[in-house]
Amino acid sequence: MTRKLSERISLPGFDDMPVGPTGREKHEFADPEPLKSHGPARIISLCNQKGGVGKTTTTINLGAALASYGRRVLAVDFDPQGALSAGLGVPTHDVTTIYDLLLNGKVDPRDAIQPTSVEGLDVIPANIDLSAAEVHLVNEVAREQILARVLRKVSADYDVILIDCQPSLGILTVNALTASHGVLIPLECEFFALRGVALLIETIDKVRDRLNPAIELDGILATMYDSRTLHSREVLERVVDAFGHSVLETVIGRTVKFPDASVAGVPITDFAPEHAAAKAYLQVARELIHRGAVA
Repeated sequence: MTRKLSERISLPGFDDMPVGPTGREKHEFADPEPLKSHGPARIISLCNQKGGVGKTTTTINLGAALASYGRRVLAVDFDPQGALSAGLGVPTHDVTTIYDLLLNGKVDPRDAIQPTSVEGLDVIPANIDLSAAEVHLVNEVAREQILARVLRKVSADYDVILIDCQPSLGILTVNALTASHGVLIPLECEFFALRGVALLIETIDKVRDRLNPAIELDGILATMYDSRTLHSREVLERVVDAFGHSVLETVIGRTVKFPDASVAGVPITDFAPEHAAAKAYLQVARELIHRGAVA
């Protein structure tokens, strides 16, 4: 039976383990086994209507971490700011972008896919043109399903497709949710970020009821956590109280290494592989595989 996203998820095996930042038992998830074959992809939207909570940082570094475990990953830049593309050193001008794919069904999505410096991680870029997409899509038939039709053409080539959504709940985000099997919510450990989660989950439930019955909540990922501040600890505690094991065990700490890696145009797993933040994203990848959100 399908759960409502707001219901808590219980996971087996959380007994007799050391306690982590979430107040639950802390696991060291084992490295996943190599895949025997690839595709079709599981599509995951990284979504939060508040900006600056770590959606793009998570898309980049989770994608790189999954690729390091032998998964073929496609990251879709679905934000007109194009931060995902820039953060992976991918050009966004004079190239085919996700905007072209949305507006012209005859364009082959493979013409838009660009490789990155990370083996196994590709990108469909975006630029400011995407900001006009909502206007153009208003009068389209089945406008909420256009991205799903685009990604269906390349799904067999990948194991995971990660969609970096813009910070809004408009037609582009609804397109992403309609195309997705799962949603990962990066959540900054800050009070105002917490306030919007209930609205976001309500939106996801509406998409499930009306457009995409298969969508699931893959998890809520706490980001920008600072264990030294009472505020961070209290926000994380409130999130866990509200959403239980929907909150990932792994927590991403606040560090200046993330903007440094973005300027360099590479994931933190390449920029500073021994840093705690790089190891945390590898742990996120292993945890999602453990949960079954990723093969």
